[in-house]
Amino acid sequence: MLKEQQMNLIDKKLKDKILLIQRTEITEYCIYKKLSSIIKPKWHSEILEKISKEELIHYKFLKSLTKQELKPNKLKVFIYISIAKLIGLNFGLKLMENAEKIAQEVYEKIKEVSSNIEQILKEENKHEYELISLINEERLKYVSSIVLGLNDALVELSGALVGFSFALQKTKLVGIVGLITGIAASMSMSASEFLSTQHEETNKNPVKASLYTGVAYITTVVILVLPYFLLESIFLSLSLVIVNAVFLILLFTFYICVSKGLKFKKKFLEMAIISISVAVINFFIGLIIRNVFKIEI
Repeated sequence: MLKEQQMNLIDKKLKDKILLIQRTEITEYCIYKKLSSIIKPKWHSEILEKISKEELIHYKFLKSLTKQELKPNKLKVFIYISIAKLIGLNFGLKLMENAEKIAQEVYEKIKEVSSNIEQILKEENKHEYELISLINEERLKYVSSIVLGLNDALVELSGALVGFSFALQKTKLVGIVGLITGIAASMSMSASEFLSTQHEETNKNPVKASLYTGVAYITTVVILVLPYFLLESIFLSLSLVIVNAVFLILLFTFYICVSKGLKFKKKFLEMAIISISVAVINFFIGLIIRNVFKIEI
């Protein structure tokens, strides 16, 4: 009797997991179907259409096991479509790919239910390779240029702002000096990226590469110096610079790691340690300059 109750409990847990994956399949069908109608070029759209049809087949198979009709998660559909449009198809699909790994684990557990699970597993594994071959977004081609602009701005300007803060100790003055320094540096970085790309054996456009670098740099500059124009406290402004820098590192590292399948923790710590180390060094430089030159403003 106890054994029968345990089996029933396992069956119920298994059915709950199947229902969860079943809803995921119909949701992803809607996402792929919608993306296939708005994505160009045509062969990208055709691959997405093909995957959407497979997801619908998977849903119908799971429905035959659960005997339940499920509706897609409309919020999830909206979120992934929005991500693909605003941030990039690659990033959106890779996020979905990570979710599919959970589905595959459940499929492995229900092999005893039906031999058809094997075919679904093969198709799910194939999706990963098809999606990787699908992606050829311009923003990924120029990601090294974006990294260059972002990294340099974070490392150089965050460190410089710490030094300026302790040397000058006037929020507006630090903000103005930081903004001038950042704009000048962004123009220099853009010019350097243009010249280096020109001499590289690459399919990147030098003008576009320089623009990506410059925009990434100046965007980072504005985010970092903004607290100095909004606040009166030099130390609160400085604290927000560090918080903003870490937040930017967090966001960009997450984007790169998801898009390129890299390990998040290692990349995040690498960028954060470099930026904070430079900031600490500039903290002492700022103090030394203020004391040596007796700066009073």
